[in-house]
Order: sequence, then structure tokens, then C-alpha cells
Amino acid sequence: MTEDKSRPPQDRPWESGWAPDTTRAPGTRRLWLAGALALATVTACVTAIAVMDSQAGEPAAESAEPTTLSSSAPGGLISFATPSKNATQTPAKDRERPSPTPTTSASTSPSASPKPRPKAPKPSKSDRTSPAPKPPKSSGTSIRSVNHPDRYWRVRDGYVRLDSIGSGPEQREDATFRRVAGLADSSCYSFITADGGYLRHRSFVLVKNSDDGSALFRQDATFCPRPVYPSGAVMLESVNYPGRFLRHRNFQLRLDPYQHYGDFRADASFRLVGGLD
Repeated sequence: MTEDKSRPPQDRPWESGWAPDTTRAPGTRRLWLAGALALATVTACVTAIAVMDSQAGEPAAESAEPTTLSSSAPGGLISFATPSKNATQTPAKDRERPSPTPTTSASTSPSASPKPRPKAPKPSKSDRTSPAPKPPKSSGTSIRSVNHPDRYWRVRDGYVRLDSIGSGPEQREDATFRRVAGLADSSCYSFITADGGYLRHRSFVLVKNSDDGSALFRQDATFCPRPVYPSGAVMLESVNYPGRFLRHRNFQLRLDPYQHYGDFRADASFRLVGGLD
């Protein structure tokens, strides 16, 4: 077969026994160009990383402060935070909530550190609510026996008796009276109870009654003091029954005529002291 023999179509090599040349792969020049481009890209990346590593020790600008690196970020790369909408807020407020992982490039200037909030001052004793002042002690009058100094006049069941007074507030209130000018004679005394009643004699027994406005009531509720021994003691004489004095008999207060004998003088002597309530 001569060399001038025509070459069979290459799309049907099996028909004539001719085989294409496979020693040279198609597109080899393109592959070389792609490899050179990839090598140049890697070289540029390595150079950029080296430059950025050399500038890592320099202080970062305040306007581009690095954010926290996540675990998925590639090593050596630093991402910068996107400016927030509230760009006018003060740095102190932005730093009130610290990031979970501190960064080495954060600013260490005093202005960047969070300012501690001042503690509220503790209220002074004068600012605290003070308890309401206690009302002053009663300016009333209690009447104590001379010969039984541990017993006082006390209203019980409407009658006035000479009783020992305990610490109970009701007993002490029942044994305290307001002494006023006499209803029938201003130079004498009348005694008002805690509930507004008056002490008056009725059937010569000392009781508590409400003022009915009558002249008889005013006279029955008026007693004139007569000084007696010992000093400071008095006897209380009735206005409408002169010569009759209040005295205790079996610890019951009564209006009896004066007697020069027996214990009458001691039973009819009393001391007007400060109120017990």
C-alpha cells in the first residue's frame, strides 16, 4: 500500500484499520494554562495572609473594631463588624454586654472600658419613715384613797367603787376622770368619765350618769374640796347637801354626814393624782 493512499475518514477508523494518535491528549494546552493560573492564585493568597499577619499586632482603628471570631472562620482571617443603625450610641452602652469570647485586638483605652454604674445611696435614718409619735399621756385625774393607798375610784357597772387597779387598759381607763369646774359652782369640781358621763350622787350613792341638763343634776354632780390632814389630801363635800362628804364604806362610794369619831375622816380623805390611763 502506497503513502499516497487516501486516509480513511477518522470518524470510522475501524473500517480501514487506522487508529488515531492517542499520545497527545486533547486540551493539554488548556490544562497547562489552568494550572499556572491556580498556582498564581495560591501565591497571591499566601502573600496576602503574610501581610495581614504582620499587621495583626498594630492597634485597630476605632471605626473598624474586630468582632468575635467564630469557630468556623478560617484561621488568620479577621472579620469586621457591620456598622449598626444606632451609630450615635455611646461606646459605653455598646459594651454593657460583653462578647462571650474576648478578642486580642480590642481597644484597651480607658474610654473604651465600661463605666461602672454608681450605686444608689442608702437612705439615711432621717429619710426613713419614722413611726408615728405616741400620743401624750392622759392629763386626766385619778382619785386615790388615803387609808387604802393601793385603791382608786373606779366606775364598775355604773357605780363607783374603791378598787385595786391592775395593768389592764380598761381598768385604768375606768379609774381616770377629767376634772372640770363644777356644774353648779365653778369654784368646786365635777368629774367626767371616759365615755362622757358625770359622777353624781343619787340616793346618796355615787354613780355615773349622763347630763340631763337639769339643775338637780348639776348640783348632784358638783363637789367642793376641803383640805384635810395629811397635807395634799382633800375631802369632797356635796353642794346641795352641805355637811355630807363622799366616803367609802365597804369600798362603795357614798355621801354621808360628817362624823367626828371612828374611821370616817380617814375613809373620806382622798388624793387627786395623775390619770392612770
